[in-house]
Amino acid sequence: MEKYLNILSNSFTGYFHYLVSEITSPVWNSYFYWLLGLSLLIWLLEIIIPWRRNQKIFRKGFWLDSFYILFNFFLFSLIGYNAISNVGVAVFHDFLNLFGMENVVAFKVQSYPVWAQLLIMLVIADFIQWNVHRWLHKSDFLWKFHQVHHSVKEMGFGAQFRFHFMETVIYKSLQYIPLAMIGFGIKDFFVVHMFAVLVGHLNHANLRWDYGPLKYILNNPKMHIWHHSRALPEDRRNGVNFGLTLSLWDYIFRTAYVPDFTDDVKTGFENDEDFPETFWEQLKLPFKSKTN
Repeated sequence: MEKYLNILSNSFTGYFHYLVSEITSPVWNSYFYWLLGLSLLIWLLEIIIPWRRNQKIFRKGFWLDSFYILFNFFLFSLIGYNAISNVGVAVFHDFLNLFGMENVVAFKVQSYPVWAQLLIMLVIADFIQWNVHRWLHKSDFLWKFHQVHHSVKEMGFGAQFRFHFMETVIYKSLQYIPLAMIGFGIKDFFVVHMFAVLVGHLNHANLRWDYGPLKYILNNPKMHIWHHSRALPEDRRNGVNFGLTLSLWDYIFRTAYVPDFTDDVKTGFENDEDFPETFWEQLKLPFKSKTN
């Protein structure tokens, strides 16, 4: 028990010092400044070449989504997620040691070129996320948390990070073992992570892009807005277009839905008129006995 308490304590202080260092002593792979830079870049594109020209620069929910970016990218880990997850990893490895196992690596990719390792991680991680995302829509219990993300009324780059912190717990927990089994040799997946952030920003941005032939591989604004559409086809009431970074899973498994476009796709979900509009109320709502 003392071991786990030390991990918990060291994780709190370690992440705090890391966060301070990220801001005060930036290096080329500082998440804070890359996130800030990408956000400003996509926001600038929204201002210069907006899809929905009647949408204000400071759209409805802009400041709420801005806080969600800060909270979900940094503060949630500082509050406790990083510490708890580190303890969870230690407990998992101690459990393996009971059976004389050091890890669950099924095959190693260290001998592969760096680009191949990164590509493998992107594809596997995104496929897991695609499946989890479908689950968030199909499970009544998990939908209570995912509703926060679908409460966006006007799409913009920051909407990517409007999600309940429990989604991080669910996604990361279900990703850990499959990715651990691959035995990646690269310690820092900064490039893959920031690429996912960039694509996610673009998916939610006020931009009329679909990337041409690449739309069958990469998720895009024209496709993703239909995932947020309030009006879904009768035979797809659990949702469409579940891809996060890659769209190919939706085309492979026939969950893609990209009809002829209008410029007036209403986002949200049925009976969302009374859904709370503040961070704290959205945080508490899924834990209440009754939601929309």
